[in-house]
Formats: sequence, C-alpha cells, structure tokens
Amino acid sequence: DLFPFSLGGGCAMATSAQLSFDPGHRDVVHDVQFDYYGRRVATASSDRTVKIFEVVGNEQKLVADLSGHEGPVWQVAWGHPKFGNLLASCSFDQRIIIWKEVSEGSWSMLYQSPAGLHEASINSVAFAPQEAVQ
Repeated sequence: DLFPFSLGGGCAMATSAQLSFDPGHRDVVHDVQFDYYGRRVATASSDRTVKIFEVVGNEQKLVADLSGHEGPVWQVAWGHPKFGNLLASCSFDQRIIIWKEVSEGSWSMLYQSPAGLHEASINSVAFAPQEAVQ
C-alpha cells in the first residue's frame, strides 16, 4: 500500500509537500515521522520493525531496517540533531529502544528499557526539547 506523508504545515507561513511511497512493511504502519530537517523519515509497524528512509525530492531510499522489538511498534520519535542521529521507538512488548546511527546508514541499539520496568504496552514516546537538556 502507498502511504501519504505530509511535510510541513503547522503555521500559515509554512510550505508543505506530499510524499507517497510503499515503505515495505509486512503489516500495518502505525506511525511516520520526519527528522528535524525533513531529509529522513522513520516508520513504525506491527511487523515489529522500524524502517528509515532518506528522502530527496520525490525519491526515497531505504537506509535502515531496525529489528529488536518483540511486538508491534506503535510510535517513533527523532531526537534533536545536536545529539546526533537518535531515534526512539516504543512497542507492545513493553519496551522503549533508543537507536543511534553510528556511521552512515549503520544503526545500533543505544538503549533498551529493562524487562519488567513496564507492565503494559508502551504506546507513545517523545524526546524532551533540546533546550531542556544541558
């Protein structure tokens, strides 16, 4: 299936663009988030994966297919770029994973919430504003 994504919006002066493509997940896509610069998009799916794409104009290229969750992934969130390329994901498996790009297109698991920390699905994740971090 093709999924429409909007880039921009929010304020009257902002421009917006439409991007539609097949992210290649094997199940439902629950969330789609552009990074700070609008150059990458991350998708979260019931197939237990997170995918990251580079976006240039109307073209997109898969750069990472992240596996580590044991249940549907509900949401993803990008960290502010001053901290490097960080992406958080949350899942039905009661875990949050922080992913870090360690080299161009190569991502690793930086943090995984400990087993038993949560007693139910984690349905949302967000980073604090960069101003709040010293």
